[in-house]
Amino acid sequence: MKVKTKSRKVNKAWLNDHVNDPYVKLAQKEGYRARAAYKLKEIDEALGLIRPGQLVVDLGSAPGAWSQYLRRKLSPGGAAVGALDGTIIALDILPMEPVEGVAFLLGDFREPEVLARLEAAMAGRKADVVVSDMAPNLSGVESSDAARIAHLVELAIEFSTAHLKPEGALVTKVFHGSGYSQLVKLFKETFRIVKPLKPKASRDKSSETFLVGIGPKPPR
Repeated sequence: MKVKTKSRKVNKAWLNDHVNDPYVKLAQKEGYRARAAYKLKEIDEALGLIRPGQLVVDLGSAPGAWSQYLRRKLSPGGAAVGALDGTIIALDILPMEPVEGVAFLLGDFREPEVLARLEAAMAGRKADVVVSDMAPNLSGVESSDAARIAHLVELAIEFSTAHLKPEGALVTKVFHGSGYSQLVKLFKETFRIVKPLKPKASRDKSSETFLVGIGPKPPR
């Protein structure tokens, strides 16, 4: 019974934090599906990554808050609907409610057939920006979780080195803890500029942070 009580307390505390979270309230007010939109917004405003006319790929896109932000940034008036100056391709293993102007692919990024569909959607073009909010289901076993996280980040890096323009950028979610320093090292080996960022919209209690790599280095 004690375990259940503790679990209820944790759930209640999380719910209380969530309901009173200023970013949750802001997301509801501004029509974003999740507070995560403000993480990408902060990163973009700090580095000026997203600009009209670009091709942007959104990996791990569901429920679609990052795609919504991208769509507004590529819209001439910053609108959620209407004209769009650019191309957004989103992909996730989970279904995503449509975002106007965003091409969504349902499938597992790790499967060659899904990757081939993504490449076909890009129609031979290189991406200006790849954003990845991909995260595995965490087990609570640190070494196992670190390996799963690293694998997804490595896949995002591998995709980016093959599909980014020479001055293109990758934004990916990582977690502080086991394996973090190795991922930073991999980013530094892969990109000319590397920026670690922890947006204010990312909860203080969370170990999540973001790595941005700009300008893929030529393959050795």
